[in-house]
Amino acid sequence: MNNQNRKNLIQPLASLVAVVSASVLMGLPAIAQEKPKPQTPSNISQPSNNSDRKAPRDTNVAPSPKEGAASQNGNVVSVAAENGSFKVLTAALKAAGLTDTLSQAGPFTVFAPTDAAFAALPPGTVEELLKPENKALLTKILTYHVLPGKVTSTQLSSGSVATVEGSSVKVKKGTDGVMVNNAKVVQPDIQATNGVIHVIDKVIVPVGE
Repeated sequence: MNNQNRKNLIQPLASLVAVVSASVLMGLPAIAQEKPKPQTPSNISQPSNNSDRKAPRDTNVAPSPKEGAASQNGNVVSVAAENGSFKVLTAALKAAGLTDTLSQAGPFTVFAPTDAAFAALPPGTVEELLKPENKALLTKILTYHVLPGKVTSTQLSSGSVATVEGSSVKVKKGTDGVMVNNAKVVQPDIQATNGVIHVIDKVIVPVGE
């Protein structure tokens, strides 16, 4: 894809990502809100007391992994694939040829946009990025979401942090949480065998294309 076409694709991405708010996420397509059905072991009885029922989750926050599940035994790719809130991210990693890379020892730190974050991009953007001819741009965007090494939320500090893509993201820690560029970390520290995942509410885009 030539430089002009890359600019035409990256510029609307960057401008939309900068202004997307939580209110937009409320109207996302049903597929973006889809959650995995909980699996209950047959030897565990269901609670009958209404007080044991959990309150509905924020749809922009990925479900917490179960203890002893993929978060304890899987790599960052398998944890994301089994979570259910990262269907688009999983498909994008496969299209970019990054599945095997991120399944290696690493370690890696992944800022993982939810399906809702991808759905907030301009219509047709995800489909365009998944095309084989746009593999290089897709790879650039995805590796911009990855840090080399395992960095937990407590280890993150405000400032510029170099990504696997080569350029840096700007991290800002405050009383209201952690921001990565203009995306908010809505669920930190999902553990994997080869790193850690921090869930973010927007797709972040490298500038200076």
